Amino acid sequence: MISPKAERYYQLLQRQMDRLRAERQTLAQERAAQEDFAQMTLRLPPDMSVKVETLAGVPGRWLLPAKVRSFGTVLFLHGGAYQTGSSMTHLNLAAHLAQATGHRLWLPDYRLAPEHPFPAGLEDALASYQALQKDGPVALAGDSAGGGLALATALRLRDQQLPTVALALLSPWTDLTLSGDSHQSRAQVDPFFPTPEGLALAAERYAADYALDHVEISPLFADFRGLPPMQIHVGDYETLLDDSVALVRRAEQAGVTAHLEVWPQLWHVWQSYAGRLPEADASLAALGDFLSRQLLAGR
Repeated sequence: MISPKAERYYQLLQRQMDRLRAERQTLAQERAAQEDFAQMTLRLPPDMSVKVETLAGVPGRWLLPAKVRSFGTVLFLHGGAYQTGSSMTHLNLAAHLAQATGHRLWLPDYRLAPEHPFPAGLEDALASYQALQKDGPVALAGDSAGGGLALATALRLRDQQLPTVALALLSPWTDLTLSGDSHQSRAQVDPFFPTPEGLALAAERYAADYALDHVEISPLFADFRGLPPMQIHVGDYETLLDDSVALVRRAEQAGVTAHLEVWPQLWHVWQSYAGRLPEADASLAALGDFLSRQLLAGR
């Protein structure tokens, strides 16, 4: 049973998303609306420092807890179906995750489709990692499309024999072919993706001239051997549920330590409501503890 507050937020979110779909916003309008909403609803943890910076040619934001540990970094890649989202839209979520880990967190504004399709976002994530790893171990994290991008980044780093200590993924979008049964079985309860058309369009924009099942576009289909330990949190009310379930199954078959938590009656990236929703705070506390332990072990 979810909290009464979560139930109220879910009902409100359903009405809000129905209204936005009826408005048929352009991509530019959708991006602007997300930025405005993030600024209006931002609730940073106490004593959290935010610094706007450019790292390795990629703009973004540093999130620094008051008692930040002197080693290790979380590289967090934001969601938005590879076509929306920014370090502003995900500032609240990322700040609360940084607080939960006690480590500094880098939140890059990687390039977005359709202006910059694959592999631009992956290149920016890799550039960020290269700069961060000079100062100690790096853990990868991300939500939705950012979760898929974090997984693709880990695959590329593994192939280059570069170390990562952990993957923390929130409702990751790992299969851009949309082959999971949950796209049908959860359609009636998912406030974000009641039909697959929006995700399909975003996938086409991101993949551009590449096949949707390319393993760095749909990393679900990759060989996971040699990846770091991973923890995945996903809601039971998500059409992307099977992306997480299949990911953990394939990771375990490849000998990777993988832990999945399916949260009953919760929606896509509910952790965005950190600081307001107890389920969001609980999820980030667990993920933060996992990341902190892995960064400590990777010293």
